[in-house]
Amino acid sequence: MRALALPLALLAASPAAAQDLSLMLDWFVNPDHAPIIVAQELGFFAEAGLTVDITAPADPSDPPRMLASGQVDLAVGYQPQLHLQVHEGLPLTRIATLVATPLNCLTVIADGPVQSVADLKGRKVGYSVPGMETALMGAMLDRAGLTLDDVELVNVGWSLSPALMTGQVDATLGGFRNFEMTQMRLEGAEGRCLFVEEQGIPAYDELILLANPETMDPDATARFVAAMERGAHYILNHPDQAWRVFRDAHPDLDDELNRQAWAATLPRFSQSPGAVDHGRYARFEAFLRDAGLIDGVLPVSALARDPGA
Repeated sequence: MRALALPLALLAASPAAAQDLSLMLDWFVNPDHAPIIVAQELGFFAEAGLTVDITAPADPSDPPRMLASGQVDLAVGYQPQLHLQVHEGLPLTRIATLVATPLNCLTVIADGPVQSVADLKGRKVGYSVPGMETALMGAMLDRAGLTLDDVELVNVGWSLSPALMTGQVDATLGGFRNFEMTQMRLEGAEGRCLFVEEQGIPAYDELILLANPETMDPDATARFVAAMERGAHYILNHPDQAWRVFRDAHPDLDDELNRQAWAATLPRFSQSPGAVDHGRYARFEAFLRDAGLIDGVLPVSALARDPGA
């Protein structure tokens, strides 16, 4: 019997098996996801007792619905869309903030005829996603004394920058200021961003982490968010080393566009991702109600929570 004592003792002393979590991103891996990728590559998730499987969606509309149906444990989403999705009845809640400022941008040619929202009268505006972007555009036009009837909205799909640079439209809404502006500059066109939060739109969290409140594991979720926070802090404290970690994990992204996008995104990462800005969520609910996209206002607790709650 003594021969069994050592193996049994080692088994008893071995650490508990890591808990598996599946995370679906909102799109292909890019610098917006840096705190998650850095936390993965530096072992912060592993130290939190987690094995995280990170995947990209085939379609950017898939993650919230896959999360709601239990196909993944966590998903990256967007605060504006979260409000609409919860009102549609999807079981979703925000449990962390990844990018804590809007990235959406009303983009124009820097030396072109449109220098303000008021200059859009009689012109074409390109967009990708109907509904939310239409509401944002309507609010910005209203602030400038115009209505949606004063512009022509053109769905250009995901070809926002090409549509603007070729003159197909006079402005675009939906491009991210940390990517599209850089992309235009690298292609020889200088763009100008009219920041939506300076044009009458309430500030909001761009990228957020979503969970299904009906099935989430609060303890595992809290550990995930704490590890992601470590990733955000590491990026802030060691930006060059963090870029190398990110680049080595995804060498296909080692190009000038992603290097410049990395630098543009760093100051926008939340350093307290678990904290809920209740006023921010309440104000955006009111904005959507006033824009006619929702019938009533939900309490913030129906939309967002602390990851450990």
